[in-house]
Amino acid sequence: MSSIAHHIPDWIVFCQALIALLVPILATRIYKTLHSFVGTGKNLDTNKVSQTLESTRAATPFSGDYQTDLQAILSKIGSNSDLHTREFPLTKLNARGTLFCVDGMQNERILNMKMMEFLMFKATGDVLAEPSKAEDLLPFSSLSTISDIDNFNRSVLFGHAGLLIEGMPHGLLIEFPNGANRSIDEPVSEALIRGPRLGFSEVLSENTSMLRRQGFSDQLEMKSYLVGTRLQKDLVIAYMKDIVNPDLLQEVQTRVNNLNSDFLADSGYIEQLIEDNYLSPFQQVQNTERPDRVINALLEGRIAILLDGTPFALIVPVTFSMLLQTPEDYYERWIPGSLLRMLRFGAAFVALMGPALYISLIAFHPGLIPTELAISIIETRQGVPFPALIEVLILEVSIEILREAGIRLPKPIGPAMGIVGGLIIGDAAVQAGIVSPFLVIVVAVTAISSFSIPTYSAGVTLRLLRFVSMMFAAFLGMFGTILFFLLLCSHLTKLKSFGVPYLTPASPFRATDWKDLFFRAPLSLMKRRPAMLKTKDSKRKS
Repeated sequence: MSSIAHHIPDWIVFCQALIALLVPILATRIYKTLHSFVGTGKNLDTNKVSQTLESTRAATPFSGDYQTDLQAILSKIGSNSDLHTREFPLTKLNARGTLFCVDGMQNERILNMKMMEFLMFKATGDVLAEPSKAEDLLPFSSLSTISDIDNFNRSVLFGHAGLLIEGMPHGLLIEFPNGANRSIDEPVSEALIRGPRLGFSEVLSENTSMLRRQGFSDQLEMKSYLVGTRLQKDLVIAYMKDIVNPDLLQEVQTRVNNLNSDFLADSGYIEQLIEDNYLSPFQQVQNTERPDRVINALLEGRIAILLDGTPFALIVPVTFSMLLQTPEDYYERWIPGSLLRMLRFGAAFVALMGPALYISLIAFHPGLIPTELAISIIETRQGVPFPALIEVLILEVSIEILREAGIRLPKPIGPAMGIVGGLIIGDAAVQAGIVSPFLVIVVAVTAISSFSIPTYSAGVTLRLLRFVSMMFAAFLGMFGTILFFLLLCSHLTKLKSFGVPYLTPASPFRATDWKDLFFRAPLSLMKRRPAMLKTKDSKRKS
């Protein structure tokens, strides 16, 4: 009996097994509760916003009386200090006109020399004889008529030049764009070695033209939308109409049409509003500054979303493997490209699980470490007053603070502060006996591995989950580390991006798509587009 009792595990092992059983059950319950609660509140808010918009957007039509319409316009937007209003005579029409424009939003030189000169001295009576054909009679390519005052006012404040002419039953909108734009530079958030050195800018027309200039095609189609309930912006959906899955296109258009927000300052707002699962830490929409990445995604059958005022375009649907791939994988030959891609996958695993494996091995399973290495680690930990979890947290939190500070500081100071701060803090912590030298190596390798992830948002997610994995390892040892990894894999297996499984083609398994997963096959063998996207044309034309 004594020999049998000797082999019965300690009571702590039974407690660990019980916790390992209860954790996934509790996590599932909490997830379902939060999902149902947030989803209900979101639907109620959407209904309220829709009802409010329906009740407040009553159109005020033009009356046809020049003085009445002028007073109606000025009563609503005349108090804006940046609104320029100029009344002038139309000599050959024997009528009056008023020009409305916002300071800095129009090219004033063209406005004065071309438009005003023509209207004041050259416009003939045909314009008033057939006011419904003003778009055909006036020599402006960006001219449109508008029949209600509210939309006229919004368009003027949005950047159009508004024109009200005596004798016309509607207003005219003319666009001579003139914005304060920065020059087109390399992408800031995506460093590159080889490839086009062009990054998107904040001007939507420039971004769409960059996509057009990637190559001549009449199949590249773009559809424009106005988004925002208080402050409106232009949004464009881009796709290859002979490739894209019609069901996917319909789903994207539906989600864009259902956007309800006062103001969309950046594409990050859209990313959060259209994703499938807002409780998941993983991004389900990819953001990028690179036109070449976008055009390659369109040729695979994906859809791009571009918003005015931001250099970040969105790509849907996205899979996990896309976040660890870069366009340079295809610009280099397939052997070095494949090796670099597999290196990134390994670095992502180290960035996620490195500290957790250290804690579980040091605190719970030192017998799994080779004897000589275990002795060396024990010697370096002599005099360290903290358990492994606290020791790791001290360094990891310090690294995260330094990383965030380096981003927020001015560029000349940020990198130097990060390097010097890391060296000083690491060396001082070792000298003070707070942490062991071996842990400094582990944390440094983990931090460097996280830098190798090409997508910043994906790197942030792995940094967040790293702390969760450390907690699992601290309470349950290697059991907890494995449990965390299994829970993570089960969540990723269930997660979808616009109906496409997040782990495709690994799960569900698609053998034809493995040629572009962990390694990249030669371009001559990549003859088909990803089967998961169910494109109209599955064969690549090249």
